[in-house]
Amino acid sequence: MLKLYQNICFRGLMYRSALDWRVNVLLNLHVKNLAIIDEVEVDFNDGLNIITGETGAGKSIIIGSINIALGGKVSKDMIRKGANYALVELIFQLEESSTLDLQEYDIPMEDGQIIISRKIMNGRNICRVNGENVTISRLKDIGSLLIDIHGQHEHQSLLYKKKHLEILDRYGKEELSPLKVQLTASYRRYTDILHQLKDTTIDEEQRMREISFLEYEINEIDAARLKDGEDEELSLEYKKLSNANMITEGLASIFHITGDESTESMGESVGRANRILSKTMEYDDNLSNLYGQLSDIEDLLYSFNRELRQYMEEVNLDEDAFKEVESRLDLINNLKSKYGSTIEKIQEYYKENVEKLERYKDYDQYVNKLKKELSKEEKILEDLSEKVSKIRKKKGNQLVKLIKDALIDLNFMDVQFELDFKKLDHYTANGYDDGEFIISTNPGEDLKPLSKVSSGGELSRIMLAIKSVLADNDAIDTLIFDEIDVGVSGRTAQKVSEKLSLIGRNHQVICITHLPQIAAMADSHYIIEKTSDGSTTNTTIESLSLDGSIHELARMLGGAKITDTVINSAKEMKDLASRTKKY
Repeated sequence: MLKLYQNICFRGLMYRSALDWRVNVLLNLHVKNLAIIDEVEVDFNDGLNIITGETGAGKSIIIGSINIALGGKVSKDMIRKGANYALVELIFQLEESSTLDLQEYDIPMEDGQIIISRKIMNGRNICRVNGENVTISRLKDIGSLLIDIHGQHEHQSLLYKKKHLEILDRYGKEELSPLKVQLTASYRRYTDILHQLKDTTIDEEQRMREISFLEYEINEIDAARLKDGEDEELSLEYKKLSNANMITEGLASIFHITGDESTESMGESVGRANRILSKTMEYDDNLSNLYGQLSDIEDLLYSFNRELRQYMEEVNLDEDAFKEVESRLDLINNLKSKYGSTIEKIQEYYKENVEKLERYKDYDQYVNKLKKELSKEEKILEDLSEKVSKIRKKKGNQLVKLIKDALIDLNFMDVQFELDFKKLDHYTANGYDDGEFIISTNPGEDLKPLSKVSSGGELSRIMLAIKSVLADNDAIDTLIFDEIDVGVSGRTAQKVSEKLSLIGRNHQVICITHLPQIAAMADSHYIIEKTSDGSTTNTTIESLSLDGSIHELARMLGGAKITDTVINSAKEMKDLASRTKKY
C-alpha cells in the first residue's frame, strides 16, 4: 500500500507541473474492479469536462465511483465478478486557502494535494486520505469540502419545502452561520428548560409522595456512610478471610521447604553449603567471591523465612471480622442493586435526589425560577430568530433575483420566481422561518409551489440555476452534474450548455450528458465505451481530441449512420460553441 501511495503521489506531482491550476480541482480518477469496470484512469482538467457515450456504457458508474470514494453507499455486488475487491482513488489539487480548511482533520499535506482511496471488500472497507486511515464519516466530511455532486434525481429534492430554506442559508452562510450556531445552542437550552418544567409539574398529593420516597432513599444511602473504593477493599479482605485456611496451609508448606527446621529444608541446606565453602576458602582465596554470593543467598533466605513466619502468625480466621466484612459487602451490594452499579454512581444518585428533594420542598420557588429562566432564554431565542430572519429576507431578495436571471438564461423567458416567507407559531433550532420557492413560468399564471407547476425538465433547469448562483457564492470549486439535461431539448438545451460553460469559467465542472449542444461546449471531452468478448464486459474512458470530439458529436446527432452532412453539422456546432465561449 505504501508503494501504491508513493506512485499516486508521483502521478499527482506530474499533473501539477503540467498545468497551472487556478481553483481546487479533481486531477485524477482511478477505478478498478467496480461493476463493469475492469480498470480505468482519467485525468480531468479545469473548466467544463463533458462525458458522453452510449446508453448503458457506464457513464453514471464513473460519477458514482467518485461518490463512493467520498464515502457514499456501496453494495457488495458492485465488486466486479471474479475480483476480490474494488478500488477507487481520487487526486485533488488544492489552493493554500482550502488546505487550511482541512487542517482540523489532521491530514498530512504535501504540495497542496489530497489523495483519497477507498478499497471495498466483502464485509469491510479501507479508506485512506494521504495514506492515513480514516472512517467513512470523516471521509464524507472531507468530501463535502471538495466536491458538490448533483445526481440524476437530486433536482427532485426541490419538491420538498424544507430544502428551500437550506438553499437560502447556504447562499447567506457567511452572515448566517455564526448566528445559527448561537440559535441552535439557545434552542437547546430553551427546550431543556421546557422539559424540566414539564417533568416537574405535579399536583400536591404526588409532590408529597415524591418527597417521602426521596427522603427514604436519601436516608438509606446516607446511613450507609459509603467511602470511595470501599467495596473493592472489602472484596479483597473478604477473599482473604474466606480463604484463610488455604492460605495458612500453603504458607506452612512453603516454610517447610525454605525454612531450617528440617535437615532437608533449603535453609538448612544453604547454611551447610555455606559452612563447607567457608572452610574450603581457606585453601583457595579465589573462592571468596562465590562465598560472598552464597552468604547473601543465606541472608535473603533467612529474612524471607522470618517474614514468612511472622505473616503465618498473623493470618487466622477471625469469625467476627469475617462476618463484619460479609455484612458490609451485603449492604453495599444491596445499594448497588437499587441505586447504581458502583459506589460513585450511588453517590451521584444520592446527590441528584438531594437536589430533587430541595426542588420539591421549595416547589413554588423552583418552578418560578424555571419560568424566569425560560422567559429569559425565550427572549434570547426571539432576538436571534429575528436577526436570522432579517438576514434571510435580505439574502432571499438577492437570491431570487439571481435565480430569476439564471432561469431567464435557461430559456424561462417570462418566469416569475419568489421566496414565500411565513413565520411559524413556534421556535425551531433553525429559528421561526418557513420559506418556500414559488414560480410562474407563463404570463398571467399565479405563482405556485414548485411541486405544482414544474415538470422534470423544468426542475432540472431550476436546480441548475440554483447551483450556478450558489457556485459563485461557495467555497466548493468542483461541481459534478449527472444528466442535468433530463427533459431538455432544442433551444433550451443550448441555453443549458451556455450556463454550464459560464460556470466552468470559474469552477471545474464534470458533466454527463446525452445532448450534443451541451457536449459541444466541452473544454475537455471524454467518451465512455462498453466492450464485450462474450464472457466479460468492460467499460473504458478516453479523452477525445478535437477531431474525436467532432466525431462523437456526429454520433450524438446522427445516431447509427454518420454522413458527411452530420459531420459538417457537428463541426459547425463545435465552432458555434467556441465562438459562444469567447463572449
